[in-house]
Amino acid sequence: MSGDHPVVKASLLDRAVSYISPVRGMQRHAAKQMMAMTGGGGFIGADKSRRSLMNWATGGGSADADTLSDLPTLREHSRDLIRNTPMGAGAVGTIVTSSAGAGLTLQCAIDRELLNLSDDQADTWESNTEREFNLWALTCDLRRSLNFWDMQVLAIRSWLENGDVFTVLSHKKRRGDLYGLKLSMVEADRVCNADDAQDSDSLSGGIQRDDDGAPEFYHILKHHPGNATYQAKKWDKVKVFGEKRGQRNVLHLFDMLRIDQSRGIPLLAPVIEPLKQISKLTEVELMASVLASLYTVFVKTENGEGIGGLSGPPVGGPVAPGAPALVKQAPAKDKQPIAMGSGLIVDLAANESVTTDTPGRPNGAFEPFFLAIVKEIGIGIELPFEILMKSFNKSYSASRGAINEAWRMFLKRRSKLARDWCDPIFAAWLDEAVALGRIAAPGYFANPLIRQAYLGTSWNGPGRGQINELVEAKAAELRTNIGMTTMAAEIASYNGGDALKVHQQRVKEVKRRIEGGLQAPLKLGAPQKKEPANV
Repeated sequence: MSGDHPVVKASLLDRAVSYISPVRGMQRHAAKQMMAMTGGGGFIGADKSRRSLMNWATGGGSADADTLSDLPTLREHSRDLIRNTPMGAGAVGTIVTSSAGAGLTLQCAIDRELLNLSDDQADTWESNTEREFNLWALTCDLRRSLNFWDMQVLAIRSWLENGDVFTVLSHKKRRGDLYGLKLSMVEADRVCNADDAQDSDSLSGGIQRDDDGAPEFYHILKHHPGNATYQAKKWDKVKVFGEKRGQRNVLHLFDMLRIDQSRGIPLLAPVIEPLKQISKLTEVELMASVLASLYTVFVKTENGEGIGGLSGPPVGGPVAPGAPALVKQAPAKDKQPIAMGSGLIVDLAANESVTTDTPGRPNGAFEPFFLAIVKEIGIGIELPFEILMKSFNKSYSASRGAINEAWRMFLKRRSKLARDWCDPIFAAWLDEAVALGRIAAPGYFANPLIRQAYLGTSWNGPGRGQINELVEAKAAELRTNIGMTTMAAEIASYNGGDALKVHQQRVKEVKRRIEGGLQAPLKLGAPQKKEPANV
């Protein structure tokens, strides 16, 4: 460096150009010097001549180039962290539980105005449709293992854990089935290029695209590539869209973070390293604290024969009547392993000794450092610290703010699950229900606009947590009274319930209480008397 300006050294090519044409060589050197001084542009972050950035290796690959080759390892690491670390399991479990709970419930919301239906007619149609759908939902799994709500939970968990999940819609009507629509879930690993072909412009990540870049076929392995027993690789080539009506045959649930991205990445991908390192640190600190709590006596004798009565194989029992239970271990000269233990006595041979360092455990600096890393991990996966650690020991406003911030992420996940997974499945089911005549929907197949009017839905899940129910109930009452919200929205936010069903149940309960003499009949406000005009 010369002052604040970097010095550009002439390369072999620069010297060759200067030898052939000195003028061109000087122009080339001046241009390179100017680029070095300005960093090639106006952004300091792009100036690789700065010491803080010169060793920063980056790439400019496409979305697939930057992700597809790393996906198998990312999935393996993500699964291991979820299986073996409390924080990894807790983070994914919290999002699954808060976003989907035990599964989202269908609430039909058809366009009454477009369909020219009265409220009573629309309510009846919606109730019958929900009842019919719930009947199909019990037997919708092609493998006959899960119901529709279980499959929802598995879909969002697989989406978070592996980056994406596929669901194949097929038709198979078994004995006793009213409907033939069946769902089959496919784990991310099974979708890969047929015959292990290299990625290309038309085939990448197991997805074959047409000339417009739209998915045309999914290449699905018949068996998981990690099966314990060897099975020859065979692929099914599944068409994404139907030939006649263009309905979707395969649902692909994932987050597209970049244009032309073919596959999703696991939720924990940005925090794999800190999550693994903090897990190691916790394990080491725990082991050090355990060792510091052990009390072991090492006995050294002149002849190395040990203390009488302690030789022989390890055996438990008191050394004297009323003495605490100790473990007797053979002398070191008998090549017995030396280990620390609670109340353990170890014999040492002649000229043998034990030296230990003061462990200094528990480590007072561990918790602040641990919590700092946990906060960083929470930022990476959009989970506030309080939610990630299930710690609400600060003020009400701080805890409530954390819940509100997390709830926005939970609702985003729930909305995507409902929009990209539940709604297409409901549409495929309603197509069959109307075709079979089990659901009456005039004009359903004749007019796409009318069909869409029948497909209006709302998928309700678990409500937002309550910290001070009295305060929040009063807030809900005030919001409803001044028209900021509706009773339906408040009930859905509270526990994911259906306002119409709650109202109907309340009417029944109040009626029973009045008939049973437990409550006085409700008195409606008496109409006010009309005053004379001259008063």
